[in-house]
Amino acid sequence: MSKKWEVIKKITDSGLVVVVRAENADEAKKITEACLKGGAAAIEITYTVPGATQVIEELAKEFMNEIIIGAGTVLDSETARIALLSGAEYVVSPYLSEEVLRLCNRYQVPCMPGAMTVEGVVRAMELGADIIKLFPGEAFGPKMIKAIKGPLPQANIMPTGGVSLDNVSDWIQAGAVAVGSGGSLTASSKTGDYQTITSLARQFVEKIKEARSS
Repeated sequence: MSKKWEVIKKITDSGLVVVVRAENADEAKKITEACLKGGAAAIEITYTVPGATQVIEELAKEFMNEIIIGAGTVLDSETARIALLSGAEYVVSPYLSEEVLRLCNRYQVPCMPGAMTVEGVVRAMELGADIIKLFPGEAFGPKMIKAIKGPLPQANIMPTGGVSLDNVSDWIQAGAVAVGSGGSLTASSKTGDYQTITSLARQFVEKIKEARSS
């Protein structure tokens, strides 16, 4: 199995990607440690984080082979290439960028572009996206995945935005291959409470497993 498919399998097996918008590298490291303990498969460091490239580089070195580190809010191929050179193992974008997808395919790295329409999902698949990020998730709700997978049962969709412990089961039962969760999972880092993040990550993973088996 290639590294690309190993990454995709780990993400879909766990089902949880934690979106991190930390204030600095130290906070990002502590969130990552907490999520690792809770069973999350992957961390997504967004390019809204100050010094995101350095944060990705530090996390990639420290957590190599422990948890998958990816880059989020990637708006162009230049940023995608910098992220990959810094150690990012997957790339997430809030919209569909053909240039970002082509670059990721060139280096055989998973790319998850954002889409919010059937047309966007089809276009992303045609360009080689393995997982499509339904974004913003809160604007649609779980029913949107069912609606998309009606005509497109082959689409692998990961909602981000609006995913919480209260509705994660609904997203998975609607057909999501994984979910991306940010503030609802990591908010307690602002007060230095990382145990709560571990607990929430564990609960997310458990709910995902239960939803898949029901």
